[in-house]
This record gives sequence, structure tokens and C-alpha cells, in this order.
Amino acid sequence: MKRIGLLSDTHAHWDDRYLKHFELCDEIWHAGDIGSVELAERLAAFRPLRAVYGNIDGQELRLMYPELLRFRCEEAEVLMKHIGG
Repeated sequence: MKRIGLLSDTHAHWDDRYLKHFELCDEIWHAGDIGSVELAERLAAFRPLRAVYGNIDGQELRLMYPELLRFRCEEAEVLMKHIGG
């Protein structure tokens, strides 16, 4: 079974605890408000990253990641969006 590290609203803040908390994860999923390309790149360098952009994310992140991401993970269908509703 795949282990997923899930987070959102990092607002460009890197915390070294991410390395500890996501050490056993196969992938990291970021549900928006990443805040900076640098943070996204650091996460992606550590583990495969799936992400969507959030309302605070600028044009560069909006070009890198979609607003809505739908995919399958093992037997589950996943829909990721920053703000639902």
C-alpha cells in the first residue's frame, strides 16, 4: 500500500520537519497555497510530488500545477482541489 504525505497552505514556508514526517512516504500531495516554486521544488526533490495551485499561488505555480487534479492511486479515485465547494 502506498504511503501518502498530505499537506496544504505552506505559504512558501519550509520546515525541516517535512523531511522527518514524509520520510516513509512514497509520494507527497500538496493541496494548494504552495507559496513558492522553491518550496515545490524542494518537496519534489525529496519525494514525487502531486500538487494543485491555491488562491495565493502566482502565475508561475499556476503554470506548473493545475487548479484541479483527478487521478487514481491504487484502487482509489482521487480529486484534489485547494478550496472545494
